[in-house]
Amino acid sequence: MPTDLLPALTTAYPVSDDAVAAYRANGHVRLTQVATYEEAAAYRVPVAAAVERLSTETRPLAERDSYGMAFLQVMNLWRHDEDVARFVMASRFAGVAARLLGVPKVRLYHDQALFKEPGGGYTPWHQDAMYWPLDGSRCLTMWMPLVDITPAHGGLAFASGSHVDGPLSDIGISDASEDHFDRLLTERRLVVDEPVAMRAGDASFHSGWTVHKALGNSSDRMREVMTVIWFADGLSVLEPANSSQANDLASWLPGLAPGDVAASDANPVLTS
Repeated sequence: MPTDLLPALTTAYPVSDDAVAAYRANGHVRLTQVATYEEAAAYRVPVAAAVERLSTETRPLAERDSYGMAFLQVMNLWRHDEDVARFVMASRFAGVAARLLGVPKVRLYHDQALFKEPGGGYTPWHQDAMYWPLDGSRCLTMWMPLVDITPAHGGLAFASGSHVDGPLSDIGISDASEDHFDRLLTERRLVVDEPVAMRAGDASFHSGWTVHKALGNSSDRMREVMTVIWFADGLSVLEPANSSQANDLASWLPGLAPGDVAASDANPVLTS
């Protein structure tokens, strides 16, 4: 579909005060039809095509580790496909992000498609901001299925309230992070918000420090999810605390150094 025929995604999505309060208390919130079913279906076409074109994963599932079995991951599709860029840069989505963060505007960190194949494994417990040289409490991720899903397709679970203490581990996504957070959630008696069925265009939003995981895909079709990550405009780049953050600094904040305002050409400012 030509880019100018794709849905504009410029109308505002009404985020209630209750939704904002839930996000800030729990570190996550699910919202219905942030994109309509029809809008999500329209963008599914270019996103899926871009994933097929850009994915470099060729190994059979049986030959991958837990991270590799978790999903087909393709990042920064917006830099490669103008149709996908229209979705990623949508003012509607940026407006929801800004409202939840309580800021006038946000900047794009990066996008990523997370397609979980039939038979794909679970995504272990982790905190996204372990990978980011930014204040994770001022960053958030939108996780939007482009097809209808049930928990069996690889739904997302959250440890409610786990965002309040910032970094809880420096372990990357792995069986080790699963074991670490299983113990931590038990010790802290944190409640797990289990996966739910979601329509195409529904979305969850979670803070950078919210502990979360996804189930394996026990269905017979691909779980097609698109994510977008934003941060509050005006943040400064932090000194990388690990090699993953050093890699992210070079990849997603190109040309910047610790102490700089996080505002490279790769991080356009987005307003509602």
